[in-house]
Amino acid sequence: MTDFSQLLIYVPGIILFLVGSGQVREWLRMRRSGFCADAGVISCKHVVKKDKKDREIYNYYDVTVEYDNPRTGRRERLAVKTPTEYAKGQRVRMYQGKGSEKPVLAECRPEFLFHPWATMIGGALLILLALEQNRGREIPAMICLALIFTGAGVNLTADYILLKRRNLQPVQAVITEIYTRQISRETKILKGARYTYYPVVRYELEGGENIRRCNINSSGQNAFKVGEYMTLYYDPKSRSVLEKHARVGTAVAGICLVCIGVLAGASILSVVL
Repeated sequence: MTDFSQLLIYVPGIILFLVGSGQVREWLRMRRSGFCADAGVISCKHVVKKDKKDREIYNYYDVTVEYDNPRTGRRERLAVKTPTEYAKGQRVRMYQGKGSEKPVLAECRPEFLFHPWATMIGGALLILLALEQNRGREIPAMICLALIFTGAGVNLTADYILLKRRNLQPVQAVITEIYTRQISRETKILKGARYTYYPVVRYELEGGENIRRCNINSSGQNAFKVGEYMTLYYDPKSRSVLEKHARVGTAVAGICLVCIGVLAGASILSVVL
């Protein structure tokens, strides 16, 4: 009979692989998208719907944008539903998804610590590591471990270098409200509902007012306070606003992981030779 602990060590790799594969699909969808155009927000209306027990069912924004369609050459308006609030007159980006009839908003997407491909491949290597460990094959398992450390280190170092080259400009933003998202309800087993808190900020950019619900979040209710300031980072080349910049700590962590991976590889060679 298979020991339960032998099956349990597959779980981290499976979870990481599934998360990474979902990120890769989204990454490929964006890369394969068609035309991209600037649009202006005409109106933004908050819509909240609740059931008879006053429980929230829907919470979104009805946003109307106006843009010049590069395919038809005409100015068009489009109504979209989005979880993000926008200021009237705010400039946004639209893109045409592959196989989609209408363009959609390019929402502010999460900035992942690791590239989607790196996450998915790392998950696959963790699964392979667990398989080789259960088989009692130490050398292949050590090779997987060395590749995981080296790959993670290279990814972090490359991320730092690429962000550094973008010459990001700091933008001061003020927190105007806190968006609360319920992630679990109280049950007979779990005591107390759980929430995640996101700051909603307002900032000036290129002479216009902008509103953004940040992807950065916290499970602590007092992590963000209305009226406090936080720094965003504007990339003039891509005209995108990021929530993170090039941190030296990221590069240091990347170099350390690469060194660990190289040492692990060297130890394998010493055993083989």
